[in-house]
Formats: sequence, C-alpha cells, structure tokens
Amino acid sequence: MPSEKDRTGPADRPNDDLSAFWLPFTPNRDFKHHPRMLVRAEGMYFYDERGRALLDACSGLWCVNAGHGRQRITQAIREAAGALDYAPTFQFGHPSAFRLAARLVSLAPPGLNHVFFVNSGSEAVDAALKIARAFFQKSGQDQRFRLIGRDRGYHGATYAGISVGGIANNRRHFGPLLPGTDDHLPLPYDRARMAFTRREPEGGAEFAEALARTIALHGAETIAAVIVEPMAGSAGVFAAPTDYLPRLRAICDEHGILLIFDEVITGFGRLGCAFAAERYGVVPDMIVFAKGVTNGAVPMGGVIASRKIYDAFMQGPERGIELFHGHTYSGHPLACAAALASLDLYEEEGLFERALALEPVLENAVHALREAPHVADIRNAGLAAGIDLDPDLSEPGRRGYEVLTRAFADENLVLRVSGDTIALAPALVASEAEIACMVEGVDRVLQTLDRVG
Repeated sequence: MPSEKDRTGPADRPNDDLSAFWLPFTPNRDFKHHPRMLVRAEGMYFYDERGRALLDACSGLWCVNAGHGRQRITQAIREAAGALDYAPTFQFGHPSAFRLAARLVSLAPPGLNHVFFVNSGSEAVDAALKIARAFFQKSGQDQRFRLIGRDRGYHGATYAGISVGGIANNRRHFGPLLPGTDDHLPLPYDRARMAFTRREPEGGAEFAEALARTIALHGAETIAAVIVEPMAGSAGVFAAPTDYLPRLRAICDEHGILLIFDEVITGFGRLGCAFAAERYGVVPDMIVFAKGVTNGAVPMGGVIASRKIYDAFMQGPERGIELFHGHTYSGHPLACAAALASLDLYEEEGLFERALALEPVLENAVHALREAPHVADIRNAGLAAGIDLDPDLSEPGRRGYEVLTRAFADENLVLRVSGDTIALAPALVASEAEIACMVEGVDRVLQTLDRVG
C-alpha cells in the first residue's frame, strides 16, 4: 500500500507552493522566503492577495503605457481569440498583421517602411542583428560581420542581445559570446559634468567619436551595424546628449554602417513621441520595438526596417524565401489585436502628448530628492527617471534591493531597480498626484536606509 505521502498528487499540493517557478532576474531564494505576489491590476495599480492597492511606478516593466486593465484591449483580445485563435505567418497571413504593420509604418520616421514581427524585445534585437549581417551578404559585402554595442547597453537576454549589450552581470556567466561583438562604445555620459542633468545633456559628440576609433582599429569594411538605445532605460535612464545621435548617424553614413535604434523602452510614448527617433530628429536604418506596442497585454516585438534594407532581400526567384528567419508566433492574431487596440488608445487619448506635458512634473518631483540620503545622481527624460544611490561597497546592489522591498512593504509601491539605481517610469495616464506619491514614497524609504560606512 502506498503511504499517504505517495498518494499526494499535484491537485493535493498547497496552492502557495513556490518551488517550481524559477523567476528571471530575481534572487529566487529571498523571494520565496518573502514573496511579493500580484494578483490583479487596474489603472495605475496592482493588487496583492490581501487586496492592498500598490501604485505601479514603472508601468509593469516599462510596457503598460496606457495603464492596466484597459477594457478596449481586453475586448479586442477576446474577439480575436473567438475568431482566429492562431494563424501561421510562414507562407500564410492574416489581415490584422498587415493592418498593424501599416499602422506602425505610419508612426515611424519617414523611410522606415517594412515591419518584421517577433514576440519580444530580445527576439527583435536578435532579428535586427541577423538582418544587418544578411543585408551585407546580400549586397556582396560578406566581410561586414562586426556588431557594435555600447557600455551599459541592454538589448535583451538572447546570446545576440547580451553580446552587443554592455551590462556586465548579463554577460559574464555565459562563456564566449557572439563573434564580432567584442567592441563597445562608451555610454554617452560623464557624471563629472552631467550629474543631476534635467532631460538631455548638452553636447556629447565626443562619445560618438569612439566609433571612428573602432573603425580605425578594424576597418569600416568589417562593421555591419551599430545598435544603441536612444535613452538607456535598464542601465538607469541615460538620455542621449543633444549632439550624440546626429554625430553617430553621420559617422555611420560616412562608412556605410547600419544604425539600429533599440526602442523597446522608448517606443510608444515614453519620451513624448511615437519613437525616440522623432524626439532626437535622427532616422536610423532599423527600429527595434516591443513592450508598449500591446500595452504589455500580449507578448509582441518587431523590427521596422528601411526600404533600402528590405529591397536588398527582394532579389532572385520570386518564389524563393528571402529571409530564413521567424517564429511560430510571429504576428500572432491576439498580439495584433492587442496592438491595434493599444495604438487606438494612444491616439484617441493623446497619450504621447500627455507624456510630454507630464515630463516637467516628474522632473521637478524627482530632482527634489537631490539631498535625500544616499542619492548620488538623478536623471530624467520624458516619463522616465533614474536615481543612483551610493552603493554599500561591501554588498553592491543591497541598497537598491532594500528600496524595492521596503517600498513594496511599507509604501505600497511597485518599483523597478537595477543594482543600486531606482527607475521610475509611470504610465502615460498617471496623474500629477500619483507621480508625487511615487516620489514621496521613495523619499520616505531613503530616509530609513543606513548611511555608507
């Protein structure tokens, strides 16, 4: 006879068993001792198991730009699931994917005309880098294989993304990375002269000149593409200095190098425009997008490419496949429905313009923390702000994590931290009072932290 323990099956296990799920980018052991569970969301708030309202200070993970629980998006997903739960985009298509591609092209800078769909920002980066290398092969320049990223850049968690990315902890544990990705440009930020900058720092062309030095080292004929975030979000909200992206574009043009903007975070209103390329007046060869395209409701990402790139692939037999890349769920009908509904909300409610109007509200609130304990630097652009804390040198990252956990427990806040940097990125529907509440809660938490010893 089996023992009582042997007869226990999955249905008999307690619902609060947390052992099976290996959480990403999370200290799993600490979390499972002190879980922070979110069970519902509406508007600007998450709710926990006790029904406690928790103000969402980072739009989920930079993605819920129109606020949580938008019924228009929910209804669009429901209707799509009832009509066409799945359709392949290998050798077939469905109408909403074509409609969405056309809508995205209408929002993109002039000259970016073709959309390739994937399922996340990481996959979108991977696709853009593959397209860049393949573009030069199609153009008879096979020797162009190098892909240049930037220090502290975040481009997702695939091997390609961490290879061009420049965040040390994302790279160091995974062995040799993608060949041709060893060179990284510097982050265009100098704390000695840019600390506590409001919006974009002045100048910055000298940071782009690092690309010229990389070209001198390897030869332009070996470089396929440069990928940068117009505003580095995950690294801690570093907006591009005023002269940086124009100079980077000029150097790429001079040497025939493709320029890719990773707009996974900056796309769909975060900086007050559909894309940051519009704010900065610089048109890249490709834009990588994800997150806000569906308001976070269904995973989706993609690449918006120039006609020059697309046309390079449209060669050879008409019945031949031009790009051997894609995913089972590329252009999924539910994701397309969510995206179309999200774009409708952004337009009808004027949310990109609202973000621009709220920029000085967040700016003034967050810079008021300048004298708070442990604050080393503050930066902001659009509806995003980064607050650097002086680290505990005996345990880097401890202070940031303590802010996250105390904010959740004591201030009813859901924050985003990266190491010892706090990121604030309220949804574009936030009220001025909610922005003030976020910053005041962070201030109260900072007052409770021990000072650097």
